[in-house]
Order: sequence, then structure tokens, then C-alpha cells
Amino acid sequence: MSKRYFTIGMAGHIDHGKTSLTRALTNVDTDRLKEEKERQISIELGFAPLYEDEELQISVVDVPGHERFIRQMIAGVAGIDLVVLVVAADEGVMPQTREHLDILGFLGIRSGIIAITKIDRVEEEFIELVKDDILSELEGSVFENAPFMMVDSLSKKGIHELKELIIEKLKEQEMRDAKGAFRLPIDQVFTVKGQGTVVRGTVYEGTVEEGQLLKVLPSGVEVRARQLQVHHQPAKSAYAGQRAAINLSGVSKDDLERGEVLVSSEHFIVTNTIDVAIRVVEDLEHLVKQRTPIKCHIGTAEVMGRIVFFDRNELKEDNGEILCQLRLDEKIVTKRGDRFIVRRPSPQETIGGGWVIDPRGNKYRFGQQTIEELEKKKAGTPIERINAALYEAKSLSVEELIKRTALDEGSILTNLNDEQFVRISNKEYALVSVVEVIEEDIKDRLDNYHLENPMRTGMNKAELLQSLQKTFSKTLLEFIIDNGINKGLFSRKEQYISLASFAPHVPKNWVKRTENLLNELKEDGLKVAYLNDYIKNAGIPDSIAAELKRFLEDQGEIVLLDDQYAWYGAHFEDAVERLRKHTGDEFEVPQAKEAVELSRKYMIPFLERLDALGYTRRVENKRVWKK
Repeated sequence: MSKRYFTIGMAGHIDHGKTSLTRALTNVDTDRLKEEKERQISIELGFAPLYEDEELQISVVDVPGHERFIRQMIAGVAGIDLVVLVVAADEGVMPQTREHLDILGFLGIRSGIIAITKIDRVEEEFIELVKDDILSELEGSVFENAPFMMVDSLSKKGIHELKELIIEKLKEQEMRDAKGAFRLPIDQVFTVKGQGTVVRGTVYEGTVEEGQLLKVLPSGVEVRARQLQVHHQPAKSAYAGQRAAINLSGVSKDDLERGEVLVSSEHFIVTNTIDVAIRVVEDLEHLVKQRTPIKCHIGTAEVMGRIVFFDRNELKEDNGEILCQLRLDEKIVTKRGDRFIVRRPSPQETIGGGWVIDPRGNKYRFGQQTIEELEKKKAGTPIERINAALYEAKSLSVEELIKRTALDEGSILTNLNDEQFVRISNKEYALVSVVEVIEEDIKDRLDNYHLENPMRTGMNKAELLQSLQKTFSKTLLEFIIDNGINKGLFSRKEQYISLASFAPHVPKNWVKRTENLLNELKEDGLKVAYLNDYIKNAGIPDSIAAELKRFLEDQGEIVLLDDQYAWYGAHFEDAVERLRKHTGDEFEVPQAKEAVELSRKYMIPFLERLDALGYTRRVENKRVWKK
């Protein structure tokens, strides 16, 4: 997709001309509510299309400036790419202008323009004084080096030049991520007669298609995007950076509210405890104590909660970036890197703002160790965050990695190509280092097993997995075993796993006695004594007798006819061959006795063993050779 979509915001003190400037730029009056018309102030967010060509589409958000409407202001600014800070030439910088500057900084807005409005009301010399005043206030802020534009919305002075500057700056700017999972924080919910429920907001990331199945979080309600509009025009899709209205089926207006989030994926985390990095305003009026009640503004949500420190019990002044936690009274939807504002509910005051380090916060101990852990979380690059998540969980799917790292799917898949990661199934990944450690563990377990059970083929796979599955997923263990077999490290025979270098054998101290047993059995031919008698005669103790029987049978040295008799392996094969030669496709017991010259005492166990081994199949009184 070559076209790029941006939303810009108008911010500034009440009555400084934001709505008039928006109307001058777009020819759209964004004051829609009757109350707004009567009071001549913006209460809700106003939106208008500014510019569109083959490369760009730009929308404008007119953000309310009155202190009482700061919630809407934060909701509007949180979804924009460039801010026009509006300052009236006849008043200059006002208290709310300063607060807006703080908020813009905390929300990570880096691109801005200063528009000095109402220039026709003052003398040119006074404008220069206002400009100097603004420059002194902007020092150290994100607008410190922003360009100035002198405009008058009524006479249209400077309006064309301002519009051209906005377009020029956005042409140089990267747009939001349109490849990730779709996310739209809802800032308006309403109904349209004949259409039903409609939500509106700025697409934070991803793309939404008409007809797409979506989910509302935190509630989890499933909905479908029946119709889409971008600037009151029907659209098949809406992209990151666009203002969109979405007609939803499957939900009523009463079931939705501002602050909820419309998403296309299960990746997004619903949480009420977030680890954060926060900065406070320079002129904080009131002391912020441990667990002070706060109001958190994140996306379009406004949630009460408390601030929890781990290295202090109170905060009064700017101490740089502080690592702490917000414990909220309600669930929110967020991911690593999301920006937020924290305000004191009473007396109302902006405390500060920052970004989410980890949306899956836990309860931590007070002290430096927790701060060090939060520092590690904060500093992590995408590949470090993936590494940490996989090290902790041992193996994860892409979906689980998205939740744990707060990275988008594209970033995760790109970084998973690094040689330190290995794909263990269609969906699951692990660290090569973890695979190597588990592989060594399995080698040690098998080595010990072989030492303790030298006559066994190997360890039963189910037994091996059971001992490891308390720590590692079955998928990971299956991969390591299969990979080890492919590398020639392990061997598998039926359900048994062994080291490839291992061969079952009789312990050295029993080798001679086992040879004596086999020689005696061989000498007796087909008319043998009880097997246990041979074992006793060879001086083999009962403690290893059962194990030795199994070993000799596995190796083909003997063939057990039943639980009493056994033949030397070569004698059994010879008896089978003689029986084949002297019978047709089928035979009965008398024919078999004649062919092999055996009494019924041995013949019946022999024939039943043939059935069990698959040489023959019994049909009434006859046996049929299997081909």
C-alpha cells in the first residue's frame, strides 16, 4: 500500500481559535453539538478532512481546550501524528497552553507547528513580543524547534501557507504501522437510524476490512464490521492513521462505551496492572505519595487507580524518568510502548505521563532489585524481549510472544529469523541455547538409564517425556528428540529412546554365565527343560532373571514359547522353516507334529507363538500361513 494516512491535531487554550483555524483549513465546522454552538467552545472531539492526493490523506482533530474537557483532549491527541499548537496573538501563552505542552510531550508527540492566530487583532510589534514569549515557554519542550506560522482564520492570512507546511512535514514522516493487528480505541458511540450501532475513532495500527469479524475489549464481545466510513464516505478498508466510523452488527449502543477498544486479534492484552516509565511535570503543586489515587488516560480510556513506587514513598518534583507501576480499578487494553497521562482527580492536576514498559505487571517487592528488573524490561530491544520471554517460558507461539513482548507480529517474525531462535513446530519457537540445554539433560538421563539398565533397548519415550513435561512443553521435547535422532545423537526403536552410541548388553560380571545358559539351551535342541532351570543352573540370580530373559528375547538369542519354555533362537527359526517346507498354505496339528517331530507339550506353545509373531493365523482347527 503506497498511500499514507495521517491525523493531525489542533491543541491550545480555550478561545485561541482552534475550531476557527480548522474551519479555515478544511471548510468544515467541527462544532457539531448544540451546546458547543451556544457556549462557543468545543466539548467533544471534532474531525474534518484536510487534504488528499494519491500519496497522502490527512485528517484534522480539533481538540477541546477548556480545562474541564481535558479528558477529550488527551483522547484526541493520543491518536495523532502532528500537532498544531494554537496561540492567540492577543493573549499569548496561557496556563492551559502550558498543560497541553506537557501532555503533548508525555504522549510522545515529536512533530509540531506553532500557529499564532488572530494576527489581525494586534499590531505587528505586539506579535513579535508574543513570539518571544512563546519561545521562552517552549524551551526544553518538544516544540522548542518547531516552525512558526502567522495566521488569521477570518481574513485567511497565512492559511494556505500553513496547509502547505503541514503537507510538507507529513510527506517526510513515517506513518503508523498498517501491517500489525487492527486496533481502534473507541472515542464515540452512537446509533444511525436504519443502520444500528456505530463507533468512531482513530485507527492506531493495522487495517480493518468491511465484513471483518472483530472483538470489543475488555468486554470480549464479538462483532462484525458491517460498513465502514472514512470522513463520511463509504470505504472498503480503513488504515492506521485514518479516522474511521464503523457500523457494527452483533452489539447495541448500550453495550459499548468510550474507552473500549475494537481489535481484530487475540494478541492484545487486557490488564489492570501495568509497569511504566513516567515523568512528572516541572511545577507539580501537590505531593504525590505512595498509592496516591490517580486517573489514568490511555488511548481513549479514563480509569481510576493508584500509583505504586518501588524506590520512594513520595514524589514532589521532576526526578527524570521514574520506574513504577499503575494499579487500575478497571481493565484496559494496552501494549508495550503505549503512551499515557496520569492526573490527580482532586484537586485536578496533571501529574505526569510516560509509556508502558510491560502491560503484564505483577506484584513486586519494594527495593532496588525491583528497580533493576524494571530497568532491564525498559531497555530491552525487540530481540532481547523475545529472548527473555522464550528463556522464561522455554517455548512460545507467535501469538503468545505478541502478548508477552508487546511487539507486533511482523516485528516478531522478522526477529525470529535470528540464529539464536529455532522453530520447533508450525506455531512454536524456542531459544537454541534452551534446546541445547534440554538436549544435554536428555543425554544425561539416557546415559544414567543405560548404566542402570544395560540390557534394555532404551528408555520408554512416554516415561522420558513425563519426567520433563513438568518444565517443558511436549512440543519442545518432541522436537528435541526428533532433532537428536536426525543428528545421530539419539536412536528410536518402537517406543524406546536411547543414545545412538548405546547398544544393549549383558553386564560384564554376568557375560560368562549367560553364555553357559545359551550353550546349554542350544545343546538341548527343541526338547528343552523349563527356562528357569537353565537360569538357576547358570548361577544367575533372580534379581536380574526377568531382565535377562527380556534382553535375550529382544536380541533374538532365545524365543519364548510361553512363560515356561524357551528355544534357542536359531533352533526356533529352523523349526519354522521345516514346518513351511512340509506343509501347504494351511495345516493342522498332526501335520505339524509330523514335520517338526515334536510332542504336544512343545507343539501347542510353538504354534501359538507362531500365531502371536504373525507367521500364521488360526482358522478353527487349522492354521493358515500369512504371506
